Amino acid sequence: MTGRAAAGDGGAQRGEETRPGETAQRSEEAQRGGEAQQGSPASRPGAALRHPRHPRLPWQPGRPDVFTFGETMVALRGSGPLKLGGTMNVSIAGAESNVAIGLARLGHEVRWAGAVGEDEAGQLVLRTLRAEGVEVSGASTDAGAPTGLLLFEPRLPAVTRVHYYRAGSAGSRLTADTIERAFSAAPPRVLHLTGITPSLSPTARSAARRALQLARQHGSLTCLDVNFRARLWTAEEAATVLHEWIPSVDVLIASDDELPLCLPGAMGREGNNQKGTGREGKDQEGTGGDSAGGDSTAGHGTGREGTGGDRTGGDRTGGKDAGEDGPGGDDPGGNGTSGGRAAAALRAATTPFSAQAKLLLDLGVGEVVVKLGADGATAFTDDGCLYHQPAKSVRAVDVVGAGDAFVAGYLSALLDGEGPAGRLERAVTTGAFAVASHGDWEGAPTRPELSMLGAPPGTVVR
Repeated sequence: MTGRAAAGDGGAQRGEETRPGETAQRSEEAQRGGEAQQGSPASRPGAALRHPRHPRLPWQPGRPDVFTFGETMVALRGSGPLKLGGTMNVSIAGAESNVAIGLARLGHEVRWAGAVGEDEAGQLVLRTLRAEGVEVSGASTDAGAPTGLLLFEPRLPAVTRVHYYRAGSAGSRLTADTIERAFSAAPPRVLHLTGITPSLSPTARSAARRALQLARQHGSLTCLDVNFRARLWTAEEAATVLHEWIPSVDVLIASDDELPLCLPGAMGREGNNQKGTGREGKDQEGTGGDSAGGDSTAGHGTGREGTGGDRTGGDRTGGKDAGEDGPGGDDPGGNGTSGGRAAAALRAATTPFSAQAKLLLDLGVGEVVVKLGADGATAFTDDGCLYHQPAKSVRAVDVVGAGDAFVAGYLSALLDGEGPAGRLERAVTTGAFAVASHGDWEGAPTRPELSMLGAPPGTVVR
């Protein structure tokens, strides 16, 4: 099965090789994604985030690139119905640790903190992260609680049922003191948070709030991936926390139906029911919970807590739909051509989520990145520009982890000094690797492998 994956194609021509970290001297319109400008001129390639109310991306030597934290569980993947038994593959899974591994494979210095049980499962988590080059000295072990457990049960080629056991786990008992010690030991250039951690418990929520405060004090840039999970908390609870956080966020990453959670009251509902957007048939209930299109908050490996367990056809951040079985490239919407990309960008500029993104920019967010699944991804910047990237086409193997891979690619390019178009380009590339591979993080590319995605079918690398 093939599908449009990773929420974009980075704006490169089909078959064009893009070198990692390259700050290209190329035409912004034809080669960097067919951006649609709104107001002032587009950001130049390689420019760092600019926002008068937020710190610039710090470049001080000696600072780690990224600090992130959250719950990472042991993941068991079967080959069929669990009730029939059989063998299972053992790995680990966690939204934040997936991002950490993706960044480490791209050569960035990453620190992860979290709590695991004083058990063999906890040792597996720490050992795996260390083996992937992630620094875990800030993690803690909890003798009074177990490491969380996650079970994946494939039922159909495009449907996987998930069972997780995390109530009272060590990861849910993470404290602000643990995070303060880990953060202060080596203040990072970027703090990466997700909306999953604050949903786990009051103490985990306090830990996340403290991390935001520390990021401000140390001049770290803050990235938030909303990752709403309806099984963990209600939309109202999530909105209360997210509203508080928004003024401290520099880069907000969300699916289009998660954006209302970040806006106060009626502002978040503005435009949701407008006609003529091309998305009016989309079910808005639950703001990213259960939907027939899969997990709209996208592809991380914590078990898709907000999906109600069943994935029925695609990962919105990975941009893969079960119905996207045609050859990738030039789809009927024209997204595979430069003209099609421009048309897609124009459509993105007139959708309800565009108005919501602009409201978030007005509230103090430095940059809003909206994941649109098979429709690609759009970035809105504080200088009034809009950048849209259609989805890349790959043979879909496993959608789990695509959203986290997207985030890892985006942050990697940001750390390398790429502009918004370059960030989207790398994000959709890393996301496509995840969709084309089994597991949450196992398929994350190394830096030399980034150019492999554009290789012709049948290519043998010797």
